[in-house]
Amino acid sequence: MEQIDFLATDGIKLTGILRKSSIKTDKIILSVHGMTSNCLKERDRIIAKEANESKIDYFGFNNRGSELVKYIRRNINGKKEKFLGGTSYEDVLESYEDILGAIIKLKELEYKNIYLQGHSLGCTKIVYTYNKLKVEGKKEILDMIKGIILLSLIDIPMAVKVYTRDNYEKYIKLAEEKKETNELMPKASFIHPISAKTFLRYAKDFKEIDFAGYGRDNKLEKLNNIEVPLFIRWGNDKEMIIQKAEDLAKKVNNIIANPNKDISYIDGANHSYDGKEEIVAKEILKFIGKYQ
Repeated sequence: MEQIDFLATDGIKLTGILRKSSIKTDKIILSVHGMTSNCLKERDRIIAKEANESKIDYFGFNNRGSELVKYIRRNINGKKEKFLGGTSYEDVLESYEDILGAIIKLKELEYKNIYLQGHSLGCTKIVYTYNKLKVEGKKEILDMIKGIILLSLIDIPMAVKVYTRDNYEKYIKLAEEKKETNELMPKASFIHPISAKTFLRYAKDFKEIDFAGYGRDNKLEKLNNIEVPLFIRWGNDKEMIIQKAEDLAKKVNNIIANPNKDISYIDGANHSYDGKEEIVAKEILKFIGKYQ
């Protein structure tokens, strides 16, 4: 294991853990964690172990949305500043800067084949980033991405509606009133403390990340834009989806046109895959082995 420090493309200082296989390789899994999380989960350790045994390195990093609340630091053109970040204050669209910065760092470390892996909100960040890379025509970066792995990609706008129920419009109005000062929203508005601007990104200003509307969008355009091999999994125990996992997997399989797809669910797994990490790891590495 090796600590790797690097900068997001907008100057935010980030840190990750590189877990190396015993044999030098140019293949690596780049892991993007979800809300309130970090790069030191048991799931990461087990997937990394399986990857290393398959001669693939593994890099997980703490993005600007890691943990709940923290100070994040920026250093750009010699100007240093710090401000509140973490899940409660992040703007998910800024994940592009984090992931692109991580890919650039891995390129500097001489990796040529990158498999982007996300969990929960990390999936949202990866799909958003991949599509933005295509829009911006960053072919050199896109050519390095050999596969995308999505663990529990959820429909965030719908999840907010379901969670807030009859108070949905009330909380949007309150967030609009608080957005200038970016105060925290009431406890009942979200599953964890959340600032007004972050709440609005998920509940109202979500156009750029509204691509997992499994029950609302029969095209799944942003997912269908993915041209590299695509792996998607959900659990079926306390998963953050409104459909049955088996029905959702079948529905998405029918919509996604990617010829190199592997879309299913893991029986008995919850949203975090607690106790099912080895199953997830083996399925991910089987997928990579098929298309590498």
